[in-house]
Amino acid sequence: MEYEIVVGLEVHAELNTKTKIYCSCKNEFGAEVNTNCCPVCMGLPGALPTLNKKVVDYAIKMGHACGCKINRICKQDRKNYFYPDTPKAYQISQFDVPLCENGHVDAIIDDDGNTKRFGITRIHIEEDAGKLIHDDSFEGSLVDFNRSGVPLIEIVSEPDMRSSADAKAYLESIKSILQYIGISDCKMQEGSIRCDVNVSVMPKGSKEFGTRVEMKNVNSFNGTVRAIDYEANRQIEILEKGGVILQETRRWDDAKGMNFLLRSKEDAQDYRYFPEPDLLTINVPEERVQELKDSLPELPNHMILRYMHDYKLPLFDSNLFMENPDKAELFEECMAKNNCEPKNVSNWILGDISRILNEKNIKISDTKLNAENLCSMIQMIESKEISNASGKVIIEEIMFTDKTAKDVVNEKGLAQISDNNALEDVVKSVIEANPKALEDYKNGKTNVMGYLVGQCMKASKGKGNPAILKELMEKHLMNA
Repeated sequence: MEYEIVVGLEVHAELNTKTKIYCSCKNEFGAEVNTNCCPVCMGLPGALPTLNKKVVDYAIKMGHACGCKINRICKQDRKNYFYPDTPKAYQISQFDVPLCENGHVDAIIDDDGNTKRFGITRIHIEEDAGKLIHDDSFEGSLVDFNRSGVPLIEIVSEPDMRSSADAKAYLESIKSILQYIGISDCKMQEGSIRCDVNVSVMPKGSKEFGTRVEMKNVNSFNGTVRAIDYEANRQIEILEKGGVILQETRRWDDAKGMNFLLRSKEDAQDYRYFPEPDLLTINVPEERVQELKDSLPELPNHMILRYMHDYKLPLFDSNLFMENPDKAELFEECMAKNNCEPKNVSNWILGDISRILNEKNIKISDTKLNAENLCSMIQMIESKEISNASGKVIIEEIMFTDKTAKDVVNEKGLAQISDNNALEDVVKSVIEANPKALEDYKNGKTNVMGYLVGQCMKASKGKGNPAILKELMEKHLMNA
């Protein structure tokens, strides 16, 4: 029997607020164990929480970015369960009335820029748990409460994904939105973004979903792909043998490439949700909701598709610009001048300019590079006034001095030689100096052409017009 995979994801993203969600403790990663905690985030008796308004703002921004309905009036709820790293034996979350619901993400699914829409059921706020630290010295575990109370948003998707590739495209879109609107750093190595994966399988063509199995806290996108593929195959194997899929929660072990049973799956009633009595109802003014919507930048996938459509850039280039706003700003300034080919500008910014910035560990704002100078240089290359090799000399000068591209060309004598008579002499001298290459060409080894043209460029100190040199070289070799 052929089967269809059904996938839904619950993404947990830590918000980059200065303080935690219900107290004034610092929200930072890497501090000494149990130094960023207080009676509130440690769940001590009598300690009362106070909601961080910035957390609500950030959640609403994500809701707008995902086209959600914003519930201006909502509440927070207690989700009761016991884990060793949950100090209160309950988590403050949201149950039936989340801040945001009924949204979607249009994820780019291939190199041609085709998109697929994945529904978002809800986005709600909640607090993170502490972190267990396993200590082999005494064969036990300790709890670090620094992470306890760190603000989270949980983004719950509809079960719209039909493959692990769909899931990865969705996750990449969510991550880029979170980073672009500035509410989470999404550092997976620090646990800033994690997801729970729900997988079921059903016979192809069926309209009834199979029993779903959840895998907890998968902490990488590639790990998510592996976890989905493994679990789908596990379920299909059980069904093919006449077995039954049980609703349960399993732990994914990426190192072993397997998952293991944790517990039978709880339903909502098992958590005994009830309204959080220590916190007031959330009531966000309509003007504030609109203000947050108006503050959003152009969203990343929209920007990528615009670059692909308007400037004919490949997905790879467009994605790099999305990830580097300072480089995108320089590119946009160059495009506003409308005098250079977009792909040529992209190649210089993402190529040599990025290489120089990386080598010196600096940003564009730390240099003197501007769109006018960069476009001037690229125009001279496009019009064959200078060679691409000369551009590599010019770019460093215009990045770190007040000189214009034309100044550098004149000072260093980089203007390209396009005079046929002058280049004819160069070609003749190179052929005379390389009799073996000439003999190889006569014997059918036509690939020596590139070598000879390279020698011509070297002889002309990089100033010779390579197109003309190649043409002249071909003529002389044919005559030979």
